Amino acid sequence: MKHSGTVNLETERLILRPLTMNDAEAAYKNWTRDENVTEFLRWKTHACIDETREVLSKWSESYRHPDFYLWGIVPKDLGEPIGCISAVRIDESVDMIEIGYCIGSQWWGQRYVPEALSQLLNFFFNRVEALRVEARHDPNNKKSGRVMKKCGMIYEGTLRGASRNNQGIVDACVYGILKEDYDRITEFLT
Repeated sequence: MKHSGTVNLETERLILRPLTMNDAEAAYKNWTRDENVTEFLRWKTHACIDETREVLSKWSESYRHPDFYLWGIVPKDLGEPIGCISAVRIDESVDMIEIGYCIGSQWWGQRYVPEALSQLLNFFFNRVEALRVEARHDPNNKKSGRVMKKCGMIYEGTLRGASRNNQGIVDACVYGILKEDYDRITEFLT
C-alpha cells in the first residue's frame, strides 16, 4: 500500500481532518463524554476533559506516522468535530484496512457517518491502494451495520465471541468490500 497519513479530505457537507489539541473541548462536549456513543465501543466514556486531552496528545504524536489514519468529522456548517473515523487495523500482508467510527448521538441519523465512510473508501482504494476494507460492529448495534451496508460493504458473517467492548466479550458482525467491488459500484453510479 502507498501510505500517505491523515490528509485533509472533503465531502459535500464535511471536512475530514486530523484532530488537534485545540479540538479537546469540542471532542469532549460532542462525543467522548456521551455514554450513548461508547455503549458498543472499546473505550470508556471520558469522565473529564483531561482524558480527552490525553488521547488527543497521543494521536498528535501518531500523526507523524504515514500509516496512521484518524480524522475528525467536521460538518462545514458547524466548524467543529462531532466524531471521528479511523483505520483501527492495517494488515499489510493482504493490503487490508479495518475502519472504525463514532459520532455524537445528537447527530445520529443525519447521514454524516455514511458520507465520511464513503469518502474513506475512495481514499483507501484509490490513493492508498488497499485491496480490501472492512468494518465490524456488535450485533446489538444494528445502526452501525446499516451504515456499512449503505456504503456498499457486504455482510460477510458473524464471528462468535471475537471482540470485546463495554458490554464485555461479544460477537462481531463483519462487513467488507474489495477494490473490485468498489470499482464496480462507482462505475455503475457514474
